[in-house]
Amino acid sequence: MTASLLGIVLGLVVGLRHAFEPDHLTAVSTLVGDASDGRRGALVGAIWGIGHTLALVIVGLVLMVVGATLSPGAAAVFECAVSVMLIALGGRAIAVAFRADRGPVTSHRHGPFAHAHGEPAGHIHVVGRVVAWRPLVVGLVHGLAGSGALTAFVFAELPSAALRLVYITLFGLGSVAGMAAASGLAGRALHAMAGQPAARRALSMVAGVVSIVVGLVWAVPVIAALVQNS
Repeated sequence: MTASLLGIVLGLVVGLRHAFEPDHLTAVSTLVGDASDGRRGALVGAIWGIGHTLALVIVGLVLMVVGATLSPGAAAVFECAVSVMLIALGGRAIAVAFRADRGPVTSHRHGPFAHAHGEPAGHIHVVGRVVAWRPLVVGLVHGLAGSGALTAFVFAELPSAALRLVYITLFGLGSVAGMAAASGLAGRALHAMAGQPAARRALSMVAGVVSIVVGLVWAVPVIAALVQNS
């Protein structure tokens, strides 16, 4: 029992480290450019982590109910979705860099909530705050992609469904904290560059190119796995 409890606590630490996987950082780097300061950058990362955790918990619950692990084919499909998403995010970051500062910042309202932005931006309101939906969706996709390996490990190491669910949840919370910290630092750096629009555009361009390259590289073994399992 002591070993199981130590393993659960370790899940928080492993989740914290998991947030710094290259594909996670690459994806969030294309989103933090929308944040105006460190606090909002941290919020972007936290929302990514919430989406990531939701996907892990939901998939973990389903697999525990049916008593199975995620099939290699399904895992490959989720990984392929990550590749497509990274390429799409990279393209968006490059497009944002090209059209930055080419249009006026407009103020508008959604019911009682008022805010402003300089481009059409999809978002939702949560408890009176305007929150971008992109980090949530990106986190969900990453969570789905990582759910197969994580649940296989947890099922093998922990004896009960309750302990498995607690581990997955703590793993997810660790990823929330890790990504919030990383994106918060990025947001602070971008805030310091607020008076240098050319530098911000260059960073957005670089982030977009890197995201596309990572997405393409990520796709190679994924496509091979899909072909193998077809």
